[in-house]
Amino acid sequence: MKIIAYGLVLHPGAYLRNTWNMLDFVIVVIGVISTALSNLMKEGFDVKALRAFRVLRPLRLVSGVPSLQVVLNSILKAMVPLLHIALLVIFVIIIYAIIGLELFSGKMHRTCFDNVTGQIALEDPHPCGDAGFQCNASAGEVCRLHWEGPNHGIINFDNFGLAMLTVFQCVTNEGW
Repeated sequence: MKIIAYGLVLHPGAYLRNTWNMLDFVIVVIGVISTALSNLMKEGFDVKALRAFRVLRPLRLVSGVPSLQVVLNSILKAMVPLLHIALLVIFVIIIYAIIGLELFSGKMHRTCFDNVTGQIALEDPHPCGDAGFQCNASAGEVCRLHWEGPNHGIINFDNFGLAMLTVFQCVTNEGW
């Protein structure tokens, strides 16, 4: 109805010249396409990806309520400075991940094993080595390789992705 009343695009007050109306139009078109494809093609075409856009349906309310538009515009304007801060944090995490790769790559897979049984000697195993934590030799413990590492091998600096995750865990002080 609004499209007929305002016109689609051509004159200055047209329906698609308002960004909120454009959002509303895109959501409706995706819904129509999704419904049409699911009815026309019973097999062979998966419309689940288009159905994911149904999450955007509540945003149609924004085009009719001006106070919601003000709130959403404020949130969107605050996103740009937050994006800059997020990029700075990611840059710092990348720098420390590279430092961790250089210092600790391959060094977190040694722990104390029982010399007799060959099992991990500690109840809460942690890395050991020449310069760091030493195993209790009088109790028959020896520092050996072949341990998956802390947190089932997730916390290490063996590759860039896990190094970034490890630094992120240290920065947030969460175990993940």
